[in-house]
Amino acid sequence: MKTKGAISQFIEKYYLHFNAASVVDAAKAYEEQLNNGAKMLVSLAGAMSTAELGKIFAEMIRQDKVQIISCTGANLEEDIMNLVAHSHYKRVPNYRDLTPQEEWDLLEKGLNRVTDTCIPEEEAFRRLQQHIYKIWKDADDAGERYLPHEFMYKMLLSGVLEEYYEIDLKDSWMYAAAEKNLPIICPGWEDSTMGNIFASYVLKGALKASTMKSGIEYMTFLADWYTNNSKNGIGFFQIGGGIAGDFPICVVPMLYQDMEREDTPFWSYFCQISDSTTSYGSYSGAVPNEKITWGKLDINTPKFIIESDATIVAPLVFAYLLDM
Repeated sequence: MKTKGAISQFIEKYYLHFNAASVVDAAKAYEEQLNNGAKMLVSLAGAMSTAELGKIFAEMIRQDKVQIISCTGANLEEDIMNLVAHSHYKRVPNYRDLTPQEEWDLLEKGLNRVTDTCIPEEEAFRRLQQHIYKIWKDADDAGERYLPHEFMYKMLLSGVLEEYYEIDLKDSWMYAAAEKNLPIICPGWEDSTMGNIFASYVLKGALKASTMKSGIEYMTFLADWYTNNSKNGIGFFQIGGGIAGDFPICVVPMLYQDMEREDTPFWSYFCQISDSTTSYGSYSGAVPNEKITWGKLDINTPKFIIESDATIVAPLVFAYLLDM
């Protein structure tokens, strides 16, 4: 086993109790899963791509520390937007103090705010639109159908965006995933900017809705992948909540209960990083034990919840796994 680096040694020495201890415990259990031959799903909710998680998550992909990803449509596209338009992003450190008029002024300038960071409309959204539309249209004309992330992979690997690159390519997790043809689940893709744009072309009669494979097809793909890869277990590392987490974790009860495949194993590990508080009916704030009642986790599944900001915590867990 490789010697752990300074970051790992730091958290092992000082992260001893409460949420800090959960960070170390979850990281060590994640590593144990991989060492035992299990695979790992990482789910990305929130604006993790705009938070530039790709700087470390891309290396996780390259070093085979994650075998499948579930993410929102926003995370799918925003990593690529950061790749091609980074210098045009605007940081707004005083975002908490903005007035409605100042928010409107940002809109007028084509700057869409995500907390303290504004994504530039023209250089990010429209730059991707002109290239992805051609790929959609070529498939549509040929009667071919693909999943949302497969179209993104085609665009990245075609080289049409190379002239726009504004960050080091190794910091793009989507490019790292495309190179490996890593399986991605992107439920609810339609609510992303590219999803909205695709819908607009359908309304205009320029594309057929059926050219884009559906969420049901993502679920059936995941069902086959889970069945074929669960021999040594599959763990679930969830960043945030929402559909990126709830959609893929449901594949286990679906296979076990609805398909009546009673030999389907439960998820072999579960960790969620969330700043949602436990509350009535909240999925994001639900504690892991609640998932036992839904047939998602076993009574003996190692379970961790880290109640903290994922932009702080996730890089620390990944650094530990990368021996940094």
